[in-house]
Parts: sequence; structure tokens; C-alpha cells
Amino acid sequence: MKHFLIAALCLSLFSCNQSSTKTTDKKDVLAKASREDKNGWIYVHLEGSPSDIGYQHGYLLANDIDTSIQAISYYLVHETHRDWSFYRQAAKNFLWDKLDREYKDEINGIVAGLHDQNKNYDSLDLTAYNALEELAFYYVPLLDSAKNKAPGNCSAFIATGSYTKDGKIVIGHNNWTEYIIGQHWNVIADIVPEHGHHLMMDCMPGFIHSGDDFVINDNGILITETTITQFVGFDSTKTPEFMRARKAAQYANSIDDVVNIFLKDNNGGYANDWLIGDTKTNEVAKFELGLKNYRVWRSKDTAIIGSNFASDPKLIKEETTFNINDNTTSPNARKLRMVQLVNVDMKGKLDDSTGKIIEADHVDATAGKRENNRCVICGHIDEDPKGCTEWDCAPYYPMGAVQSKVTTADLAQHMQFWAHMGHPCGENFIGASFYKLHPEYAWQAKYLNNMLSYPWTLFNAKK
Repeated sequence: MKHFLIAALCLSLFSCNQSSTKTTDKKDVLAKASREDKNGWIYVHLEGSPSDIGYQHGYLLANDIDTSIQAISYYLVHETHRDWSFYRQAAKNFLWDKLDREYKDEINGIVAGLHDQNKNYDSLDLTAYNALEELAFYYVPLLDSAKNKAPGNCSAFIATGSYTKDGKIVIGHNNWTEYIIGQHWNVIADIVPEHGHHLMMDCMPGFIHSGDDFVINDNGILITETTITQFVGFDSTKTPEFMRARKAAQYANSIDDVVNIFLKDNNGGYANDWLIGDTKTNEVAKFELGLKNYRVWRSKDTAIIGSNFASDPKLIKEETTFNINDNTTSPNARKLRMVQLVNVDMKGKLDDSTGKIIEADHVDATAGKRENNRCVICGHIDEDPKGCTEWDCAPYYPMGAVQSKVTTADLAQHMQFWAHMGHPCGENFIGASFYKLHPEYAWQAKYLNNMLSYPWTLFNAKK
């Protein structure tokens, strides 16, 4: 698959001006950046103009970007019945022209860095790749007139006031996705942009946004989310979700700013319950955003959870097909367990240590005991004989919690958060053993081997 792309250095119209970084300046540009591989993560510090940040990103993570795009394009052919050229065409038709100049420059910078490492991608590849979630799970179902295709991803919480140990904000998130994709969600990007706020986030190599969305910035804004299950809706005439997510992380100074950035020209792609905190005011919020409907809940004394369920009755009725009353589903079962943990068992005790425990929890609230299945916070659908029908996952589909993050107001003030690569519970996924038991998924073995679990690691942004 090396490549379904244009020939080396024969750039398309959409990659024009792809790098404003002069050849003679490349050493100076790279001198501002750094990479460190640590406990399953790639920590990368990026700094400068949009094109500089992009060039550093593309150059330092070239092999990782290449591997990730190859795996994801392979996965998309099998699961969405569209080849990579379809996604490139979508990027050309209605994504690229809607990007702000600074994000075009950043993407073009990534392309320039990749080219200097002999990886021949262009701006359409990187745009389609960044729009993975909204194209594959919102746009494609719209074309197919199919419902029930928007999956649920992630378990998360945010708390403040009497619910936390020190009365300040605590936030945690684990990423649920297909292992073939999630193994690549292993970058900690520490970005000091020319304009806006210093930010740090987890992401996939080549992403200009987080994607699964765990972000802190140097003005005390904390952002995470969980996806709304079985959401139906997408407007290709509006602004891509991935750019609005990056703008919120980079430019928001308040909860209101985050809400307003997401609302402006909203395309409905990657419809989420956004959990937002502002350490300056000690206030947290849940911002539920569909295509036609949205609602905001906010408080200085609460614990808010996310496990892929919607809460607003109007949004549920008009924009989802999810059964909110079936407790055997993954979102509802995890909701029961998380409410018990954050509102009862750990109320007044929430901090980074208890946050790690929550994100690794394995109690199935529907069974009242420890399980490895779709219903636990640290999900293991690959061990579930029922699969996850609400997400169209057949029995034992290799999907579940692939990594986790936690931070507190005090840690975030110093631009720090904890991150855990692999199942937060510590269990490894071993491909050879899995495919022997479940040969129906052997098609993934080309790009999915092992997904190992590493220790929790504290990451510190460079100041």
C-alpha cells in the first residue's frame, strides 16, 4: 500500500505552498522540537509557526504516520467498503477548503516533513486521515442511508467541589476503539503554537487534533469527551469537527469559548458529550453536541460522567436510535458503574490516583461482579461472547479500552498529565493467541499483532 498516493514530490493543487520552511532553515526548525519514546508512548514537543510545527511533526514521526495510515486505510476498505481514494476525494470535495489557513499550513508542513523522510503523502491524505471518525462513521452511513453506525468510544469523568479530594477539578478518560486503530493512539503532543495557547494532548501520529480528545492548555482549560452512541446525522457543507476540536484546544479561554467554537458551523461529525473544566473558576460542564440539538450542564460542585450515552431528551429522540433503557448495553452498564464510583464510593476522594482506578475498573454493574466484557469501564469486547450489537461489533471483535489519561487542576497548572498505553487494567492483547481462538478476525493480523499494556507515566510539557 505504498502508495495509493501521488508520486514523490509531484504535488497536487491541494498541496501547493505545502511548506513555508526553507531548506536552509530546516535544522533551525527541528532544533526547536524533540521526540522521546517512553512506555509505549511517543512524546513529541512541537514549537513555532503552523508550518514549522507541521514540519517537525511530519519529520520526527514519519515512520509512525506511514504505518498508521496504511493500517487505517486497510481497515477502512474492509469495514466501510471504500478504498483510500474515496476518503481522499471526500477531503478534496468538502474538507480541505473549509480549513483555516493556519491548519492548512500545519498539514502542508507535515507533508513536507514526510517528504524529507521519503514518505510520499499529500495534503489530501493527511486531511482524510485527520477526519477519520467523521468520514467513516458519520459521512459513509449518510451515503448508505444506514442507521446505527456511529459507534460509542470511551469512558470519562470530570469532577469538582465536594466530589474531589482537594475540591479542585479532576478529569479522566480512556479511549475505546478498534485495536487495529487504537494501537496507534500513542502520541503525546506538546505544542507551543505561534498563536493561541500552549497545549498538550494525546493523539495519533499525523493528527493536528487529539481525536479521542484529552487536552489541556496553559490557560486552565481541560477538555475530554465520549461519543454519542447510534447518532444519525452529518452535514458535509459545514466545518470539519477535527478542526473545531483543535481550535477549541488552542484558543479557548473559558467553557463558553469551547462551546462557541464547536457550535460555529457545526457539521455534526463525531457527535459527543464534551466534558470541560476551567481551573481558573473551578467550574466543569457537560456540552452535549449533536447536529440539530445541543445542551450545556455546568456546576462548581458535581461529578459528570460519560460512557457514550446522550442525556438531552430532544437530542435522543431526534438524532439517535439508541435505547437508553436497556442496561445490558455497554453505554448504560458503564453508566451505572461510573455513577456508583464517582457519586458514592469515591465521592470526596477523587484525585489522580483514584482516577486511575476508575479508568481501569472491571466490575460489570449488570452482573455485580468482575468481568472482561463490553459492560466494564476498561472494556474488552474481544473477550465478550455477545460482542457489542449497539456498535455493530460481532462477538469477540478486537475492540475495547486501548489507553487512558488522568489529570488534576494542580497537575494541569504545570502542564502535566498521567497517561497509560494499552488496557488500563494492565492486560495485554496478544495477536497470535487471539487469532487462534477467533480466526474470523485473522484479516487484521496484517496490521494488528500485539497491544501491550505499559505502566502509568507522568508527562510534562516543556515550558
